[in-house]
Amino acid sequence: MNTTPPVKPHAFPPSVRLHVAAEYQAVFKGARRLTSPHMRLHAHVRAEASVPRLGVTVSKKVDKRAVGRNRIKRVAREFFRHEMAMLPPGDYVLLVQPGAKLLSNSELRAQLQPLFERARSLKPALSPGTMPTTPGASERPASDS
Repeated sequence: MNTTPPVKPHAFPPSVRLHVAAEYQAVFKGARRLTSPHMRLHAHVRAEASVPRLGVTVSKKVDKRAVGRNRIKRVAREFFRHEMAMLPPGDYVLLVQPGAKLLSNSELRAQLQPLFERARSLKPALSPGTMPTTPGASERPASDS
């Protein structure tokens, strides 16, 4: 008998989180960067991904107190939960920059809104080592110079 509780429609289960440093590094390598005054969203949209996943980093430079850093992460995760159904599948890392601790929760959401709106329109990245073929590319004569 399965005793795991059903996932709520707006839940933030472990399957939609980035967990290890290697996952974060992969996002930084192949991502598009979207910025706002106090945040930077690295979006790595991939066709082979099944769901959007989020990682949030808030360093001690942003707020020395853990309670302040956790408040920012909580607001970001909650915002992502509501937006993830509209996002293309892939991995997203939100980097919060100094000065964000002075923002209220509604101001944080106001800065997240345009970042995720722009992320909705991103197209999947090409797999490494693949280039789109151009018609007639193989028909060009080789240059002898």
